Amino acid sequence: MALFTIGDLHLSLSVAKPMDVFGPRWENYTEKIKAGWENTVGENDTVLVAGDISWAMNAEELKPDFDFIEALPGKKILLKGNHDYWWQTQAKLDKFLAAGGYKTISFLHNNAYICEDFILCGSRGWYDESKDNLVKNASNTKIIAREVQRIKFSLDAGSALEDAAHPREKIMFLHFPAIFKGYMCDEIIATLYKYGIERCYYGHIHGNYEAPPVINYADIDFTLVSSDYLGFIPMKIAPKKEK
Repeated sequence: MALFTIGDLHLSLSVAKPMDVFGPRWENYTEKIKAGWENTVGENDTVLVAGDISWAMNAEELKPDFDFIEALPGKKILLKGNHDYWWQTQAKLDKFLAAGGYKTISFLHNNAYICEDFILCGSRGWYDESKDNLVKNASNTKIIAREVQRIKFSLDAGSALEDAAHPREKIMFLHFPAIFKGYMCDEIIATLYKYGIERCYYGHIHGNYEAPPVINYADIDFTLVSSDYLGFIPMKIAPKKEK
């Protein structure tokens, strides 16, 4: 019953949005995801998918991708990425899961989950890329304030799950990096530090295969888990005593 993570599946089983245009590593990436997952994850394991799950725009387009995810081993907890345009309210997402008969998929949004020796918290976060118009008609200041609030919602939900009789490590998952190369989101990092987070996993970054797997800042390990960076194999997250 292990915990794994991977980001940026970018599934496109019903839409013409293949990822192989972004380089040879993405060739046959859906098959690579399936093989890497099935060879690594067991039925009793859990995988946290750190955003950019599907290129679908609506529920009809999303169904083949969720059928694919449902068929993979283990429980899956999904975090919203900047390209998950299909993401709706929690009520609508729950209705979609029920209608599709999806039993192994859940969502991490303004909430938290217990998984073995961990409490899983997460949100999309924010990354200021001047070349990308990631969120229209909103200033970075407003976006960051909103994302910090969502992060706090999740961390507070995680705190409510704490049990003195069974101490667990709260770990954070973001889609966007809080720190990467010359970028740093002080507000998000300060929030994670205030809540005592020591490990944070993020995706979004593609093609930077020379990037270090872990960046330590403010006593927090920030680990890159984009699917292409991981070779499309989910990364196991071990408890501290096993690290």
